[in-house]
Amino acid sequence: VHLLETGGGSVEAGGSLRLSCEASGLTFTTYDMAWFRQAPGKEREGVAVISSGSSISKYNEAVKGRFTVTRDNLKNQLYLRMNDLKSEDTGVYYCAAMKAPTGPISLHLDGQYYNYWGQGTQVTVSS
Repeated sequence: VHLLETGGGSVEAGGSLRLSCEASGLTFTTYDMAWFRQAPGKEREGVAVISSGSSISKYNEAVKGRFTVTRDNLKNQLYLRMNDLKSEDTGVYYCAAMKAPTGPISLHLDGQYYNYWGQGTQVTVSS
């Protein structure tokens, strides 16, 4: 399994970025997909997660209303559109995959549930 994040960079506060994650080596449509981030000196935190069929998403309160997670199951791609970026959004952003449960949808922003991780892409927001 390989997850490759792209789209990171440096932006001024108030700006926007779009992150992409290309997944290979797994049946993409059977995985819930998420974005996590880790700021310098801080623990990793969940940012957003989307169900395998794109029907449901969940966000960290800190990014709700500013970030949007989407996926394209035909292209095996996960996206994170980030608007109105703040300095506290700075960090390394990781894409992660969790095998979707067969029962009711249950989305998680806790990294312990995730099976696969990308290498990360740096996002730096200057104020």
